Amino acid sequence: MSNKWKDEFTDQLCDSIVAITDRDEAYRFLEDVATFSEIKAFSQRLQVANLLLKGLSYPQIVQATGASTATISRVKKFVEYGSDGYRDVLRKLKDKEEALPAPDNAAAKKKK
Repeated sequence: MSNKWKDEFTDQLCDSIVAITDRDEAYRFLEDVATFSEIKAFSQRLQVANLLLKGLSYPQIVQATGASTATISRVKKFVEYGSDGYRDVLRKLKDKEEALPAPDNAAAKKKK
């Protein structure tokens, strides 16, 4: 990992992110710390990384996310040669999803 951008302020930002305990708190923090466009860009990049790791092609990712091929290329570079940040977070999200109980069929039928 590059230390060029690490300092006491980025340490505090990272500590702030780690301190977030639920989705509502995360939304409130993001709304205060970033613009709408920045938040959408972060979420799009995460989805692009997820789809790249699943083996989807550039055209499929463009269609699914609306990301440009330049964005996909940039994300791919970090997925392949970065510090594994995308992989680590996406693995944790997948593990969390798999740990959730399966939806109750009766509840699922009521939604229809």
